[in-house]
Parts: sequence; structure tokens; C-alpha cells
Amino acid sequence: MKIENLKDLLVHELKDLYSAETQILEALPKMAEAAHSQELKKAFNDHLEETKGQKKRLEEIFKHFDYKPGGQKCDAAEGLIEEGEEIIEELDKGELRDAALIGAAQRVEHYEMAGYGTARTFAEVLGLSEVQRLLQETLDQEGEANKLLTELSQKLNRQAASV
Repeated sequence: MKIENLKDLLVHELKDLYSAETQILEALPKMAEAAHSQELKKAFNDHLEETKGQKKRLEEIFKHFDYKPGGQKCDAAEGLIEEGEEIIEELDKGELRDAALIGAAQRVEHYEMAGYGTARTFAEVLGLSEVQRLLQETLDQEGEANKLLTELSQKLNRQAASV
């Protein structure tokens, strides 16, 4: 797809986000399984359910355009997920791995927040209020997930430091 205007750029961003969400859906169960803390396992599993809804929301957004989701790979999400997989391979299950998993998950959340924020702003400029609203809903969820990870890190990082 050739990008010729802001609408094309928005669609490009949406396809990137769709790819990222698809990859994240595959990664979250692995992260939940790798977590030691029950709270962290629950956070990953809860976010898995949210991510399913976020992907469906993107599919709803694509109905506003003459494009179908997919057909693009988000290299950034792939790289961030690979870093999380390295943590799982390199660290034994326990508090230290949990601390590292939170860091990896927050890098993913920050990437998503940047992408959704950008797409939401494009939609706003283009006067696509329903698209803007749906993107803001996801952006709010990603912000809440990041806030929860920060709260968990304050507790779990102390536990990792005492090991």
C-alpha cells in the first residue's frame, strides 16, 4: 500500500497495531506461564482478555475503511516479544524473572501507547470521531495495564532485590 495522505498513514498505523496485537496474543500466555507471582500471572491473563477485545476493536475500525486488517508485520513488536522470550530462557523462574518480565511487558505497553496515541490523533485530525473514540478506549486500557505493571513492579522488584 502506497502512503499518499494522512488517511493512508492512519491505515498503515492501524495495520501495524493489528499485527502487534496478534503477536501479543501469542506471547501473553507464555509470559503468564513463565511468571512466578500469582499477581503477575493474573495481570498477564487479564491483559490477554483485554487484548482480544482490542484486536476486535481494530477489526471494527477497519470497517470504516476499504482495507482489511493484516498484510503487515510489526517488526517492533516482534523484537520486543523476542526480548521477553530471551528473559524466559535466560532466567530461572522466580522473583528476578518476574521483575524482568514486567520490564519487558512495559516496553510493549509503551510501544502500544505510542502507536494508539498517534493513530488516535490522526483520526481526530481527519474528523473520524468514532475511530478516534475506539482508539482512545484502547489507549486508556493500555495506560491502565501499564499502571498496574508499575504497581506490581514496586512490590516484586523489592522481592527480587532480597533474593
